[in-house]
Amino acid sequence: MYLLLVLGVVIGVGYIFREIVVKGKRCTSTVKLHGKTAIVTGSNTGIGKETAIDLAKRGARVILACRSRQRGEAALEDVKRESGSNQVVFMQLDLGSLKSVRSFAETFLKSESRLDLLINNAGIFMQGKTEDGFGMMFGVNHLGHFLLTNLLLDRLKTSQPSRVVNVSSLAHNFGKIDFDCLNTHKALGQGSSFSDVFRIYSHSKLCNVLFTHELAKRLKGTQVTCYALHPGAINSELARNTSSIFQLCLRPFTAYFFKNTVQGAQTTLHCALQEGLEPLSGRYFSNCTVRNVYAKAKDDAAAKKLWELSERFCGLA
Repeated sequence: MYLLLVLGVVIGVGYIFREIVVKGKRCTSTVKLHGKTAIVTGSNTGIGKETAIDLAKRGARVILACRSRQRGEAALEDVKRESGSNQVVFMQLDLGSLKSVRSFAETFLKSESRLDLLINNAGIFMQGKTEDGFGMMFGVNHLGHFLLTNLLLDRLKTSQPSRVVNVSSLAHNFGKIDFDCLNTHKALGQGSSFSDVFRIYSHSKLCNVLFTHELAKRLKGTQVTCYALHPGAINSELARNTSSIFQLCLRPFTAYFFKNTVQGAQTTLHCALQEGLEPLSGRYFSNCTVRNVYAKAKDDAAAKKLWELSERFCGLA
C-alpha cells in the first residue's frame, strides 16, 4: 500500500511537472494577419515550421526562407496543407553565404511590397566554415541574420508597425564574445569536441541577444521593434549534426523533459504577435514572459562593437 502511494505521488508530481514546467505557457494572442507578410528563416523543420503554420493560419503571407530547396519545397506543401492557406511561398536562403543572403533580399524586395514580421529563427549546432570563411555558428546563427535584417530594414520601416524576432537560447548565459578570436580567425572559438561546440554555440546565442539590444537602440523613433527569446529545450532537429550515439542517449531524456515543436514555437509567436510589447523592444523573453539578463547580455559597448565588426564583415561599413 505504501509503495503504491509513493508511486502515485511520483507519477502525480511527474505529470504536474511536465504539464506546467515542460510544456510551458502558450501564446494567447488572437490577432489576425490578413494583408501582412512574414519571413521565417529555417522554417522547413522544427519550431520554425510550426511558427510558419501558425502565422499562415492567421492569414499572413508567409515566406519560408530555407537553405535546402528540396526540404523547403516539401515543407511548403506541409505548411499549406496544415494551415489551409495558399499564401505561403518558398524562397531559398543560405545564411552561411553572404552572397545568398544578398540575393534573397534582392528577390524579396522586388517581389514583395511589405514586410511586417521578420522571424530570424534558423540556427545550427556544428563546427565548420561558411562559404565566406567565417566560423559556421558565427556565420549562420548571427552574421547571416545580421545582414538579412539590415538589408530588409527599410521595408520593415515602410510597413510599420513591424517586428524583428531573434530566436536565441538560454545558452547565451554561458557565452562570451572574444573579439580577438573574431578578428584573427573570423570565428567565436576554436575546437571540435562536444564541449567546444556547445561553448561556441553559446557564444553565437549571446550574439543574438546583443544584436537585439543594439538594434532596438538604433530603431528608436521608428515603429519597428525587436525581441530576443529562449524557446525552451526543444525536441527538434538542432542536434542532427551530433554523433548518432549521443542522439540515441538523448532520446529518452528529450521525450519527457523537452518541449515538442508546437510548444517550442509559443514564445516566438508571443514576441511576434502579442499586443503592447512595443515598450519592451530590445528585451529578452522566455516562456512568453520578459526576463532580466546578465550584464554581459546588455553591455552597450560590447553590443556596439559586435555591430560595427559585423558591418565590416558583411561589407556594410
